Amino acid sequence: MFEFDVVGGTTARKIISESRSELVSVVRDAYLAHYRGDSVNPNSYFLRFPGKPNARIIALPAYLGGDTDVAGIKWIGSFPRNIQNNIPRASAVLLLNDYATGYPFACLEASQISAARTAASAVLGAARLLGRTEAEKIAVVGSGIIARNIVEFFAAESWSVGEFALYDQVPDYARSLATHIREGVGHTASVSDSLSDALKGADVVVLATTAGEPYITDPDSFAPGQVVLNVSLRDVSADIVLSSYNVLDDVDHCLTAQTSPHLAELKSGNRDFVSGVLAQVIEGEVTLEADRTRIFSPFGLGVLDLAVGAYVHRRAVETGQATSVADFFGETQRWG
Repeated sequence: MFEFDVVGGTTARKIISESRSELVSVVRDAYLAHYRGDSVNPNSYFLRFPGKPNARIIALPAYLGGDTDVAGIKWIGSFPRNIQNNIPRASAVLLLNDYATGYPFACLEASQISAARTAASAVLGAARLLGRTEAEKIAVVGSGIIARNIVEFFAAESWSVGEFALYDQVPDYARSLATHIREGVGHTASVSDSLSDALKGADVVVLATTAGEPYITDPDSFAPGQVVLNVSLRDVSADIVLSSYNVLDDVDHCLTAQTSPHLAELKSGNRDFVSGVLAQVIEGEVTLEADRTRIFSPFGLGVLDLAVGAYVHRRAVETGQATSVADFFGETQRWG
């Protein structure tokens, strides 16, 4: 009852790399449990800094019922300037709490977990919105760790992809990701000279940038039937959102914090542009035609971190890769 484990990032990354396909199913089940109401997922709390307007640390508390039956919180920092020093933008920890007692029982390095749940969510959304697991071209805008993980999850889900077309404002980043895709993932990858070249003819578009406000504003940027994974949430103008089909992971969560869907709500004064949530697409309650662009905007729910984190912790314990901290709790009895 009073055991406390630590799972480091190297272990988490190893378990995730061996389990990507299973984690897509874990994320799918978490979405369905959340849709059924078997969860508690409060709004995220953003800690911002006057001297660093682009930086933030976010708290995501949640509870996920069902077989997981765990509470917890992810504490994740996003400091975009880190990349100038070749340091990953995001760092995170995840605490898991026993639902019966409230006691924390594990602390996991969570940047790997956060990236994995984001990637699993994106690839799951792509398959459901596109209706197949094959694409002649997948455009990837942004070439950081999230983009890399999404590509790896496409491969783990056995997608047939003719080409990954990469674009980044820093071409060297795109070239590095292209090399990884060719040599580490085994898929064809090219670097596009411009954003429009990358987007043109793509079946799926992955937006994985650190953009703080929309820069994709041309109404002809996307094509009817094209699936756009709006992972970074703030790349697309309100007008494009309003002219598209829009699937979110959670309506109330996504329509906050100046995301592209939130800007669309503010501009239109309503939520009529929201087609539904991903769980409804999975359950067949929402279907989308091919006469408009289909945008999936996943805000990133804390219940997904719990689902993936609980899986990683369980596998780490089963394989002897978790570090148990003896006597972590100073008192385990009220008296005696």
